[in-house]
Amino acid sequence: MPTVEVPLALSEIAVETLIDLVEIKLACLQVSDRDDAREHANLEQCLEELRGMATPNGNATPVLELPRRAAGAAL
Repeated sequence: MPTVEVPLALSEIAVETLIDLVEIKLACLQVSDRDDAREHANLEQCLEELRGMATPNGNATPVLELPRRAAGAAL
């Protein structure tokens, strides 16, 4: 099945959080078999893509600006 490129909309904080989570997972992962090696490679690719969404100064580029709710406003 061919892959389809879908534009992904993430906020700045989401990109930063995902980068942190992937880095933590990579630090904890112990590669002991092919499945672990595959997971490690997938996480490295994921991290590369997430970093590609970040600006050169290390801050994530806001891909999606979410509207701010007024304090106490109903969801």
